[in-house]
Amino acid sequence: MTAATGFAQQTPAPKQTEAITIVGATAHIGNGEIIENSLIILEDGKIRTITNANSTKMPYRGTVIQAEGKHVYPGFIAPNSSLGLVEIDAIRQTDDESELGELLPHVRSIVAYNAESKVVESMRPNGVLIGQITPRGGRISGTSSIVQFDAWNWEDAIMKENDGLHINWPNSFRRGRWWAGEDPGVKPNDEYMKESKELTEFFSNAKAYLAGSRSQTHLPFEAMERVFSGEKKVYIHADGEKEIMDIINFKKDNDLENVILVGGYNAYKVSDELKNNNISVLLARAHQTPNLDDEDYDLPYKMAKLLTDKGIIVGLETSGGMERMNTRNLPFYAGTAVAHGVNKEEALKMITSNTAKILGIDDTVGTLEEGKDATLFISEGDALDMRTNKLSKAFIQGRDISLESHQTELAKRYSEKFENQEQEASQGQ
Repeated sequence: MTAATGFAQQTPAPKQTEAITIVGATAHIGNGEIIENSLIILEDGKIRTITNANSTKMPYRGTVIQAEGKHVYPGFIAPNSSLGLVEIDAIRQTDDESELGELLPHVRSIVAYNAESKVVESMRPNGVLIGQITPRGGRISGTSSIVQFDAWNWEDAIMKENDGLHINWPNSFRRGRWWAGEDPGVKPNDEYMKESKELTEFFSNAKAYLAGSRSQTHLPFEAMERVFSGEKKVYIHADGEKEIMDIINFKKDNDLENVILVGGYNAYKVSDELKNNNISVLLARAHQTPNLDDEDYDLPYKMAKLLTDKGIIVGLETSGGMERMNTRNLPFYAGTAVAHGVNKEEALKMITSNTAKILGIDDTVGTLEEGKDATLFISEGDALDMRTNKLSKAFIQGRDISLESHQTELAKRYSEKFENQEQEASQGQ
């Protein structure tokens, strides 16, 4: 029992029963606005009041948190994440991020989500409190759902179920398969047109099925109904310039309302076309090296600014190598955008209000506004700077959540060890 306690996730916090008043902090609303010396009242899991403390005589309510000199932010949102689907890469039994097959719109990631993942727990000390849990693999990976990171199970965690369909667009170039005796260099993908056509045909067949009698149930086609109605968003993962232009044509041909580009390494090259077709971008992590030798060394760092300057709604995502662990660095990707020209409050929007708008949850989270969920945190300093992102309190839907994790426990353990050794050494002298 002791071992189980040591390795289990923190117990989810109880429902908010008493009002909480946060006084004196600098409130970063998440929509570009800032309120100095703020007064924030949380009640019944919602933000009931947010204003300047000097402009009101409203009495404090419930527990009062004096936060002078600190900063309050909306909970950060991690889109396109496989958090909770894989715990340990090398142990197959803990890997539920993909299913066998290529065209799987009916696969739902949420039923495999592990709310007690120790990796998920480690997001909260950096302010990442919400995530879009996304399947991987195949041409059509399946359907994502959006959760908050303090729950007993996926049913408790769910914020928006089956929010969007995820498509991995084929690449027009590919590297040779060295294990098959091919040249490992980059070369044109001779199968690109065929692979693109398979997607087009699948969408056409799904439309024909849904317009017909449906005498025999076809689960993949049934799952496409909410896509065509516009209720379910379509997230298309692609990086190449040609691929993105083909996606724009695909959107038009299939009359798709809500298409979001995910990754978008070369999106800046076709930013006008993306803007004209109302396509937002969930931009790949900034902390990577350029893909080509002749690209600017800092291209990944400044992509967010290049797109934002064109008026495109940009959110930041974290997929790639060790993506689940690296999700905790989400605020620092936004901080890198600040260092390369993006206004600090605009960069904050890329992990709060912009992402909430892209995911379709901006009516409840993403900004500090009256009536929205009390999902927020208090930081000792600038939350986009890894030197000062130090949380003292965090709330999810008004619940005062734990900021402890396996990492913080180890840090305290070894800090105490060395402090004791120093004391013993000084006493010995």
